[in-house]
Amino acid sequence: MKIYMAGPLFSTAELAFNRRLASLLREKGHDVFLPQEHEQRKDMPAAIFASDVRGLDWAEAVVACLDGADPDSGTCWELGYAYAMKKLSIVYRTDFRLFEGSDKINLMMTESADHVIIMPTADIAELAAEIARRLDGRSEG
Repeated sequence: MKIYMAGPLFSTAELAFNRRLASLLREKGHDVFLPQEHEQRKDMPAAIFASDVRGLDWAEAVVACLDGADPDSGTCWELGYAYAMKKLSIVYRTDFRLFEGSDKINLMMTESADHVIIMPTADIAELAAEIARRLDGRSEG
């Protein structure tokens, strides 16, 4: 499946996590558009935006990281775009800080997603396997 990976890409740790998860999903036979592989920090904002929209249009599914105290605003926009374009969306959270109440992430993100994966402090390989199961339709979410 053609996947657009949405999520923060601003720290060394985030970049490394994204690279590893994309690699594992590719090993499982998926094509992955990882924005950090297509953008350069020296690019103008309009070029970055256009590249990401092309990636979203190309993709059949969006896999989005919702880690952090508040989900990344760019990731939220990408999920909204995916929802409007009726693309399969999978959101995941590996952050162990879960919120009180019935919605443990953000209701706009979880209600618009086809699958929600909550795996606090997950091993990246286990997370990739769970995402692949959802992409392949082998698990309900």
